Amino acid sequence: MTDINDIIKREVNPFDVINLKPTNFWAEEQDSKLMVESIHKNAIIEIEGLLDLVGQDHRSRTVLLAGESGSGKSYVLGRLKRTLNPKAFFAYILCNWADSSNIWRHILRHTVDSLIQVPEGEKESQLILWLKSLTAFTKRDIKQRIFNDNFWEALQSNRQKFIKHLKDSYKKAGIYNPDMFFGVLHDLANPELYDLACEWLRGDDLNEDSMKEIKVKTCIDTEDAAKNILANFGRISTQTQPIVLCFDNLDTMPQLPEGFLDIQPFFNVNTTIHGDNLKNFLVIISVITDTLKRHFDRILPADKAGIHKTIQLKRITIEQAEALWSYQLQSLHQLANPRPESPIFPLNREILEKTYPGGKTMPRNALTLGREEYQKYKVIPPPPLPVPDPTLPPPPVNPQAEFELLWQHEYTKSQGKITKISLLSSPDLIQMLQQSISSLKMQGVKTKLLSGKYASYSLSYQHPTKREKLGIVWTEDSNMNSFYHIMNACQTVLQKNLCQTMYLIRGGDLGKPNMAGNQLYRQIFTDTNHVHIKPSLQSIHYLATYQSLVNSAKSQELVIGGQTINLQELETLINKSEILHKCTLLQDLGIVSKPKPEPETNGKEGEDLRPVKDFLLNLVKTQHLLGKPTLIDNAISNFPTVNEAQINVLIQQLCEENKIQILDPKAKPEAQLICLVPRK
Repeated sequence: MTDINDIIKREVNPFDVINLKPTNFWAEEQDSKLMVESIHKNAIIEIEGLLDLVGQDHRSRTVLLAGESGSGKSYVLGRLKRTLNPKAFFAYILCNWADSSNIWRHILRHTVDSLIQVPEGEKESQLILWLKSLTAFTKRDIKQRIFNDNFWEALQSNRQKFIKHLKDSYKKAGIYNPDMFFGVLHDLANPELYDLACEWLRGDDLNEDSMKEIKVKTCIDTEDAAKNILANFGRISTQTQPIVLCFDNLDTMPQLPEGFLDIQPFFNVNTTIHGDNLKNFLVIISVITDTLKRHFDRILPADKAGIHKTIQLKRITIEQAEALWSYQLQSLHQLANPRPESPIFPLNREILEKTYPGGKTMPRNALTLGREEYQKYKVIPPPPLPVPDPTLPPPPVNPQAEFELLWQHEYTKSQGKITKISLLSSPDLIQMLQQSISSLKMQGVKTKLLSGKYASYSLSYQHPTKREKLGIVWTEDSNMNSFYHIMNACQTVLQKNLCQTMYLIRGGDLGKPNMAGNQLYRQIFTDTNHVHIKPSLQSIHYLATYQSLVNSAKSQELVIGGQTINLQELETLINKSEILHKCTLLQDLGIVSKPKPEPETNGKEGEDLRPVKDFLLNLVKTQHLLGKPTLIDNAISNFPTVNEAQINVLIQQLCEENKIQILDPKAKPEAQLICLVPRK
C-alpha cells in the first residue's frame, strides 16, 4: 500500500508543471490532461464554423480571439491545432517581429517553420501533405492522361514537366514568380534538396552555390516578395485544406515612442490578405482584452472591416476549475493505494467557493490557487481542514529560486528548438541581443546603426565607463553579395564616426580573399580596434531563453510565486541571478564579466556542474520537501548529460554546506526525503 500523503511528500507539486506562459503549439506539445472539453467549448465551435466556411468558398476570414490575461488564449490555439489539424494546415506566429518594416518576412518565415512540422499521427510534414493534396496532383483524369499510375514519381524525376504542369494548372491564379516557386516545390520532393528548398521558402539569404542547386536567381529579400510567396500558398490551395495563421499575443509586437503598440502595420497585413484576395486563409488574432480596448480607436475603419468575428473568452465556472484540478492531480492519485475518495484530494471544492464567491474565475487563477493550497498541505501535513483557514499562513515563496527553475526549463526548450544559428534571421538575432543588453542596464541602446536595407542587422549603445559609442552588426546571411553590402554599410558608419568601436558578430563564412566583401572585412576588422566575434550556439540559447521570458512578461503571462511578473520585475530577477553573465557572447562584448570557476563542481572532462547544483537547491527551495529519487529524476530530465552518481555527489555537497538535509539518512535511498535547512 502506498499512502497518498507519502506520495504528496515525495513528489513535486503537480501544479508546478503548468506552463503559465505563451506556448508555440509546434515547439511544445500541449498537455492533453488540460483538455477540459467544456472550457471555451463555444469559442472552439465558432472558430471551427469559420474554418468550415473557408474550406467551402476559399474566401479568407479573420477572427479576433480576445480574453483577459490568464483566460487561456494560447491554450485555445493549441487545442484548435490539436483537434482541427486533420481539416487544416496550422501556422503559429508570435507577434514579436523585430521591426514592422519586415512584418511580411516574419510571417512567411514562421509560416514555413510551422508547415515543415509533422502533425500528430502523420509521417510527413504539413508542407509535403499540402503539396500532395493540390488538385494538380489529385484529379484522377489528369493523372491518367499525363502520367498514368506513376504520376507522382514521374513529377519528382522531371523538374521541367513538374513546373509546366503546375503553370498550366494554375495559370489563372496569378502565381508570383511561377518558374522559381514551382521549381522549389519540386525540390521539396528531393531529400537532398528539401532543406535548401525550405530555407528559400522561409526567406533565408542563400549563397550562390545553394541558389544554383535549387535553380533560383534571387532570394525572398523584400516585403513584397514575402507577401506574394505567402499569397502563392493560398492561391493554389483552393481545392485543398485551408491554412490557419495563428497570431499569438499582440503585446509582443514593437512599441511606438508614445507607448502604444505599432499595431497599424499588422492590421494593414490583415486587410491586404482580404483586399488582395489571398485565398484559403483563416486568420486568428489572439489579444488581451485590455490591449484591444486601448488600441481599438487606433485601428483604421477600413481595417476593422477586415475582422469578420470577435470571440470573447469567458471566465470558467467552479465546476470547470474543479475539473482542471482533478486532471492535474490524476497522475498522483494513480500512484496511491487506496485511491483517494475525492478526485481533487488534498484540495476541496470549498476552497474554490470561498475564493471565488461569484462562481467564476480565470483558468490560470484556478491553477495558481491549486498550487498554493496544495503546497500548504504538502508543508503542513494532515489532518486537512474542511475549509481554508484564513489564519493559516501560506508556505514561504522563493521567487528567485522559482525564476531560476523556470529559466532552466525554458533554456532546455531553447536547446531543443534552436539546433543551428541560421534558423534565426539577423533582425531576430539583433532583437534578442538588444533585449539582453537592455536588461543589463546598458545606456543608449538603439537599433539601426546601419542605414538602408540592412539597418535592422545592427544596434549601438554607450560604453558603461567610457563616453564612446559602440556598434554591433550581426549577420549570418550566407550570400556573399549581401555580405559585401553589409561591410560597405559598416565602412560608411565608421567614416561618419557614428561609433568608435564596431563589433561584427558572425559565425559563418567570410568569403574568399579575392572577394570584395572579404577585402572590406579585412580593412575594417584586421589590425584595428574593431572586433569580429564568432558566437557559440550556447550563447544563442541564452539570448533566446531571455527573449522568451520577455515575450511572456509583455503578454502578462509570466507567473512567478503566484504573481504576474512585468518586464521591470523580470529584469530585476535576471540581474539578481546573474544568469546572463554565463553567456559567452556578452562576455566577449565586454558587457558582463566572466564568472569565477568553481573546480569542485566540475564533472567529467571539465563539465561545469554548477547549473545542476543550483537546480537541485532551487527545486528543494520551492518544494520544501521532496523524495530523493524525485529530485534525481528531475535533475536528469533537465540535464540529460549528467548521471545519477554525479547528482548524488552534488546532493552530498549541499548537505555538507548545510543548505539541505536528508531527513532519514538511514532509510533506503528510494525512501529518503530531502528538505531545506532553514536560515537563521
